[in-house]
Amino acid sequence: MSPLPEHKMLVLGLSHIEEDIYRHLLRNPGIEVDDIHVLLRHEAEPTRRSIRRLRELKIIQQVDGQTRACEPELVVARLAEQRLEELYDDIRSLTHLRPLVDSLGREIPEPEPEDDEKSVERITGLEAIRTRLDELAFFAREEVLAAEPYDALTPENIENSRPLDLRCLRRGVSCRSLIRRVAMEDGPTLAYLQELTAAGARIRVLDELDELMLVYDRHTALVPLDPGNTAKGALCSQEEGIVTTVVNNFERLWAGAEDFAALAGQRAGTDGPGPTEIQAKVLRLMCTVGKDEIGAREAGIALRTYRRHISDLMQLLGAENRAHAALLARERNWI
Repeated sequence: MSPLPEHKMLVLGLSHIEEDIYRHLLRNPGIEVDDIHVLLRHEAEPTRRSIRRLRELKIIQQVDGQTRACEPELVVARLAEQRLEELYDDIRSLTHLRPLVDSLGREIPEPEPEDDEKSVERITGLEAIRTRLDELAFFAREEVLAAEPYDALTPENIENSRPLDLRCLRRGVSCRSLIRRVAMEDGPTLAYLQELTAAGARIRVLDELDELMLVYDRHTALVPLDPGNTAKGALCSQEEGIVTTVVNNFERLWAGAEDFAALAGQRAGTDGPGPTEIQAKVLRLMCTVGKDEIGAREAGIALRTYRRHISDLMQLLGAENRAHAALLARERNWI
């Protein structure tokens, strides 16, 4: 008897015994499986359990009264899809750590309340501010709002901001930003903003923007200690009244701002805004893939981001539904 092959299907969720049985049936289609444990030198009961599981997974099946192995291409594809779903579930669990942090935090005794206890946290020092921003971005789950009145981003700004911004976008967090129009005149800043837009961020432009504000999940707001000198530090608050005021101010500015992608397209000399690279990919997948979950996986983005791109594309095309969007996209030679 030839030696058993190296077990390579563990990564797909099959045990050594299950793989041995499947490979043996590929080599010997239609054999009786009652005594296969003897041929494979495995114990009888684990072998019977493995045969039952292979049948449940539709890896082997009865055909005309005989046990046969299903086609390897179909088996590997089915098992890979199942394992990917399990891995995505694990990843989604790992990105929702706030309940765990809150649970652990409740183990710490509450400090005695002080008369001068404040509801607003004062943060000073660039490193302390960056650390706080990193924490807030890490735990953001739904939405990040940002109004940033810079004229241009330095290479250091971009290097520090990129991992925070892209990490949020990969998790499907809705990121909306307001910027000054003059920032689009700086090449590296414009390129970075286009990178964020391609990853799913929504950016709007104002001629005048003097207010710096950041809001995470409509739960925590961060504003400068001194609006005239942001280097002095920041104020961070979870007070409902303060957060609501900052959010309302952001929404007021957002309503009167222009779409960054449209302006960037006009600057590049296009006849109106076309799809970004990621939008074009989503558009192709929308027309060829049946389920959004599969489309999002093939695009390499979160399901929520995938669906937001579709919504943006339908608005960009002026489409009433997805079928209408596909028709209009073909008319414009976008697909």
